[in-house]
Amino acid sequence: MHDLLPAGSSHGNFFARFAGRVTAWSGTTLAFCLALGTVVVWALTGPVFQYSETWQLVINTSTTIVTFLMVFLIQRAQNKDSLVLHLKLNELIAAHKGASNRLINAQDFSEEEIHLLHRYFTKLAEMARQEHNLGRTHSVEEAEENHETKLQAGHQPR
Repeated sequence: MHDLLPAGSSHGNFFARFAGRVTAWSGTTLAFCLALGTVVVWALTGPVFQYSETWQLVINTSTTIVTFLMVFLIQRAQNKDSLVLHLKLNELIAAHKGASNRLINAQDFSEEEIHLLHRYFTKLAEMARQEHNLGRTHSVEEAEENHETKLQAGHQPR
């Protein structure tokens, strides 16, 4: 099992490092100021170029290209962040004695399964609210057992 875990050094490939740096930099104040400055300079040069079609084409083409490329870089970063978040949550679930292991790969569940689990957790929240004890813990399994008990009790002859 330990062979599957990374050694701790994140050398990664060039593109991964490049994408990470560009994505991180694009969210900075400096990046925003540079983009704003570019637009201001472009607007100020309008009279010089007599607001020509070429002048308009420069900003349209530039922003389209930058936007197109940034979509992929940002999506890559979001995919990585999402995966890392899932791994961290999986680690917490796996490490917690009372946690339900069925949720370890919840991101792979179908929408129907996710909605079913949502209903279970909604039920657990309702149980906690009715008990006026938000500190009491319940599990999905406990909700299932309670549901089964209620179903069996409802089908018994009176």
